[in-house]
Parts: sequence; structure tokens; C-alpha cells
Amino acid sequence: MNTSKSSKLFEEAQKHMPGGVNSPVRAFKSVGRDPLYIQSAKGAKMTDVDGNEFIDYVGSWGPMILGHAHERVIEAVRETALSGTSFGASNEREIDLSVLIKKFVPSIEIVRMVNSGTEATMSAMRLARAFTERDKIIKFEGCYHGHGDSFLSKAGSGVATLGLPDSPGVTRSTAKDTLNAKYNNIESVYDLIDGNKDRIAAIFIEPVAGNMGCVTAEKDFLQKLRDLCTSERILLVFDEVMTGFRLAKGGAQEIYGIAPDLTTFGKIIGGGLPVGAYGGHGDIMKMIAPSGSVYQAGTLSGNPLAMAAGLETLKIIDENEGFYQKLEEKSCYLAETILKAIQEVDLDYTLNRAGSMFTLFFTGQKVVDFDTAKTSDTKKFARYFGAMLELGIYLPPSQFEACFVSMAHTEEDLKETDRAMRTALKNVSDA
Repeated sequence: MNTSKSSKLFEEAQKHMPGGVNSPVRAFKSVGRDPLYIQSAKGAKMTDVDGNEFIDYVGSWGPMILGHAHERVIEAVRETALSGTSFGASNEREIDLSVLIKKFVPSIEIVRMVNSGTEATMSAMRLARAFTERDKIIKFEGCYHGHGDSFLSKAGSGVATLGLPDSPGVTRSTAKDTLNAKYNNIESVYDLIDGNKDRIAAIFIEPVAGNMGCVTAEKDFLQKLRDLCTSERILLVFDEVMTGFRLAKGGAQEIYGIAPDLTTFGKIIGGGLPVGAYGGHGDIMKMIAPSGSVYQAGTLSGNPLAMAAGLETLKIIDENEGFYQKLEEKSCYLAETILKAIQEVDLDYTLNRAGSMFTLFFTGQKVVDFDTAKTSDTKKFARYFGAMLELGIYLPPSQFEACFVSMAHTEEDLKETDRAMRTALKNVSDA
């Protein structure tokens, strides 16, 4: 496969941007290759600047649940852009999207639009501290809640991919207010709360983690978190930036039947454009300015283009009866082919899947938390990634990320992926 144009662009990019990229995992460092430069995408496929076509299982890291460049979403953005790309003022689509979010997610009574998942979690944290009049938060090792200072400890995702320590630039005074528990381990949470009685404002969790690879929370564990937060007057915050509208209309909280106090969103609600949101109980959310005294603002919050793309995406989901069942069928078929393929070779593996999210871990251990995820053989993953790329399958360039299936993946796409996987896994096993 010729990728010379991408390599040349990357060489030039390194003169102008840190590491040549604007988000670290894109650099392909952990898989030992130069990154690809994508020229176009349509449906389930992407084409790079060298003309190579790939079946895509990254989906812009989750937003493209309908596939790339869906006609209705593109038309909604085009029509909106003709009327102006940003006003710095209110627009009607903000209301329409908020109404649809509330329809899908019953725990949301009031929602505030922002510009990214990071901004949503940072804002939710500030709100939780103000509401409870407490300073500390609990997060879980391997869960990634964006690059806000308070969340950059044992944060999985790009930090783990690049082998970086907890980020320099985070002050000790900030770091001391973030406590890390172990995912799926309620005793670790009890210990932290016992040691910090009446000082915990919120517990943040990805109910299905996507940034240490796909790792699902056990329902009993989440229910105990819910009960604990209620009894201790701690806000439970579900980070559904990945899982929101991905696993079900109501996100992971619909699947689990557990309602958080606050929820953060991103990715799918922007239909591929930059967007985030946070919402929850009215008595909490009314503390946000201008209703209350907790300040948070954004020049581009509620941007008409992002609102149009997100609104059209959710409308399409809402109109299509059986949308998630069809997505589940595609994802289940792919998971079954992966299992059959890897059982034919001599490799230790674990396959985790939650709906249309999945990760193939190169470890024989059951992956239930960050520690078990880190037992994966990242060198084998890198060989697997490279082999799949050469065969026309675009996967996340990190063992610690989730893959995503979209409605645009056809039966032939899935069969072609199966054929490529059998070849790639045999190459890894024989190496």
C-alpha cells in the first residue's frame, strides 16, 4: 500500500504542530507508522490522499453512527450555513435539539450546550461542587473525561496509548482533589468515601468505558454507586460522550435502568461537528448562569451548524423504528466473525462488546478494568493494526480505544472485514 503522500504531509506537519497532529492518538506512535491523511469519507468508507480506500471502524471516534456524509445531515448543514455559520446569539435549533435530547433521556430536565465533551465534563464538575458545596471528585482508573486538569490522572486513552505519566502542568492542589477508584470495584469507592467523609462532590464514570478499550460496568456495581451517591449526598455523573445515543436512544442509562444526577454528552449529538452538552435535574441545572450563580459560557455554544447536524442525526434515529436492533444485528454478526477468526489461530485474546462498540484485546485475561486492559500485548496489537490497514480496514491506532459499527456498514463490508481479519490474525500468530 502506497502512503507516500500521507508521509510527506506528516513530515511537513511536524514543523508546524506538536508532534504533527492536533490530537495525540492520531500520530500513530503506538502502532509504529506514519498517520494517514484522509481526503474524503462516505458511508462506511474513507479514502486517504494516496487514493487508498478503507472500511472505517473509527467513525470519527464515535459520532458517525449513520455513516459518513449522510445526505440528510449534509443538506441540513448546507442549508443552515447559507443563513450564516455563527451568530453569537440564540437560534431556534438550540431549542429543538434540547427538546429531542430530553425526549430520549428522561433523567435530563434541563440541558446546556457546549462545544466538546471535555467542556461538558469540566462544567458538570464545577456545577457539582457548587451544588454540594464540596471540593473532591472520584473518577475511575482508565476512564477518560477529557483533558481538563482535574481528570488527567490515570486517564486511559491517549495517555495510556503514548505511555505518558499523569500530565505535567496539572498543579498539585488540583490533583489532590481528584481521587481514583478501580472500575467495577465498589470496595475501592467505599474506601475513598470513608477516608473523605462529606468531602466528595461527585462521582464521574463512563458506564461503558471506551478509553481503556471497550469495558462494560457491571449492573450491580453501577446500582451500588447509585445507592451510595444517594445516601451520601454525592452527585452521580454519567459521562455518556461516547455511549449517549450510541447504545440506545437513552444511552447506557437506558440499558442499565439507572438514572444519574447529571449526564455529559458529545459526539453523536453534533452529527460529526464539534459539540458537547451536560444536563440533569432541574434543581441542579438551574444553578447555571444566568439562572444561577455558577458561571459557564461559550461564544460558539449552540452553534447553528452543530445544532443542525445533531438535530438531523437524532431525527433520523427517532424516525427509524428498530434502528438499534438493526445496529445490534450488524455488531453481533461482526463479533461472531471475530471470535471464529481468532479461535483459528494461537493467540491470547478477549473480545469486549457493548452494542455497536467493541475492542479486541490481545490478552487472555478477562478485561474488567484498567489493570486488566493493560495486560494486553500492545506489540501484537500494533502488528494486527498494520496488517488490517494494509488489507483496507481502518481501526483505532491504539489498543486502548473502542471500535464503532455504523448503520452504513453493509453485509459486504462486514464479510470483507472478516476475510481481512483472518489473514491479519494469522500473520500476527505466525510472527
